[in-house]
Amino acid sequence: MKAIFFKSSPSPTRMTPPASPLHLTFSESLMEENIEAAELIITKWDSPSDNHSSSSNASLFSDENREESKQYLSSVKGLQKAMQYLVSHQASSEKLVRAQALMQTAMKRLEKEFYQIFKSFRFYLDPESFSAHSSSSRPSASRSSFSDLEEDESENESRDENDSIPGAQRVSLAPVEDLRAIAEAMIKAGYAKECIKIYKIIRKSFVDEALHGLGVDRTLNLQKVQKMDWEVLEVKIRNWLHAVKVAVKTLFPGERILSDQVFSIAPAMGESCFAEISKEGALALFEFPENVAKCKKTPEKMFRFLDLYEAVSNLWPEVESMFNSESTSTLRSTAVNSLIKLGDAVRTMLTSFETAIQKEPSKSTVPGGGIHPLTRYVMNYISFLADYTEVLSDIVADWPLTIPSPLPEPFFGSPDNEESISSPVSVRLAWLILLMLCKLDGKAAMYKDVSLSYLFLANNLQYVVGKVRQSNLKILLGDEWVTKHELKVKQYCSNYERMGWSKVLASLPENPTAEIPVDQVKDHFRNFNLAFEETYTKQTSWVVPDPGLRDDIKISLARRIVPIYKEFYETYGGMHLRKEMWVESLVRYTPDDLGNYWSDLLNGSGSSGSVSSSSSRGGRSR
Repeated sequence: MKAIFFKSSPSPTRMTPPASPLHLTFSESLMEENIEAAELIITKWDSPSDNHSSSSNASLFSDENREESKQYLSSVKGLQKAMQYLVSHQASSEKLVRAQALMQTAMKRLEKEFYQIFKSFRFYLDPESFSAHSSSSRPSASRSSFSDLEEDESENESRDENDSIPGAQRVSLAPVEDLRAIAEAMIKAGYAKECIKIYKIIRKSFVDEALHGLGVDRTLNLQKVQKMDWEVLEVKIRNWLHAVKVAVKTLFPGERILSDQVFSIAPAMGESCFAEISKEGALALFEFPENVAKCKKTPEKMFRFLDLYEAVSNLWPEVESMFNSESTSTLRSTAVNSLIKLGDAVRTMLTSFETAIQKEPSKSTVPGGGIHPLTRYVMNYISFLADYTEVLSDIVADWPLTIPSPLPEPFFGSPDNEESISSPVSVRLAWLILLMLCKLDGKAAMYKDVSLSYLFLANNLQYVVGKVRQSNLKILLGDEWVTKHELKVKQYCSNYERMGWSKVLASLPENPTAEIPVDQVKDHFRNFNLAFEETYTKQTSWVVPDPGLRDDIKISLARRIVPIYKEFYETYGGMHLRKEMWVESLVRYTPDDLGNYWSDLLNGSGSSGSVSSSSSRGGRSR
């Protein structure tokens, strides 16, 4: 038989005033009534009888037995008072033995009811719905408080509160009220251990099942993670990102609220239960990103690592608040270690990325001066990094950038504009772009045609500026950075036009309307034809992918060449000189013809053959 000890029992050494015979008689009578009343209802629900053949299997806390469940808890309370009296005044009484036996029977019944409520109301105790109830929606302790079951006023107040709660919430809160009342009765009767054991077994099973349903693999240790192919591990990471959010935002808070409410009479017990239920699953969750961070680090893994860091960092306030006890300190340290390891991994990958740019090995040129693969890869990579500005700010805050020399002003803004590039993230990303542009300068030098090298630089820098404009890089680098690099694009284009079309411009006289000898006129037309055909034929395979930039170059070329040629043409090659035989053979193009030819320029069509093969455009035949 379980021995019951009550903290409220008077100490044997404490001096107490002698009780009057009237007080003793009254107390003995009242306690006997309590024992008899408790025996009546406890034995009724312990074994079948003629009138209640299914009492042992029925639920004491079902809706139809609601009043009887209150009576049962009230009788347990009365029995407890009777035992306290007997311990103080008749410690060797047979009545105490009888009361203890009844209490054991009642506790077994309440244990069974505790278990059945959890099983019967599994759906309504799902944290996904339960955690949505705000603290203001929590039922008042007075409604089901074991101490106050006999207080009509408290019951009425509680009923008024529940009338204001939506029906769906009342359904899920009703079993919680019963669980709390049972827990309170068992704890006060000295059966806390049995109550907690049932609670932990049932709720831990639920948490484990929920985590399994979320795809959390608790067998996924460091060795398994390190042996996984990246494609497989990436899928695991995406699944983890979803699972950890549900677990920290819904599953664990729901369990925390449930344990707090069920064990509201003993908060320390509730805390202990929650820690025991959730600790193992939560540790498995937060060990995963730490294990991933220990895998081989390559630049292509960067963004999944940043996703992991961002998830842990964003959830840290909830983790710290929810798992705030000494027993869950391991979990908090695991989450912190995950952030530290992921941060280290990101810094390592940024260094590897920087090294990869510097050591990019390709020696071949891009046909037509188009966009180099390095430019596309680096700018796509950096523009994605810009989406993680807040995360990167944490990671690189105490990681100063080491560079061999002061940063060039054209790339990093003027000293008097501190807002142009000021944050550690901005400086580091600008530095990566600068490294790439320096690398492109070296690749431009590989072109044998200087004008094509300038076109290559214009194309690639235009691509860089476009990526900056279309992403968060514009916010990080600032308008001044964009403006300065747009001016550099224009400078490259100007150099391309000057170097690429210099022979064409040189073939025309400085003063196209000045009177010159016929032989010189013939030489100018002859030289223009040769220069234009050679330049055009060579540049048909050149490309400017950006439509806007391509149109700007064509318009600029037309403004440079067409007005001069038009004046010269109208002076010496117009219809009024048709009588001169040399005009037919040497004046091949009208000013309008030049515009037609330029319409196909820089499209990368690579059309072979000379310009003369396109005489159908309206140009004169030989």
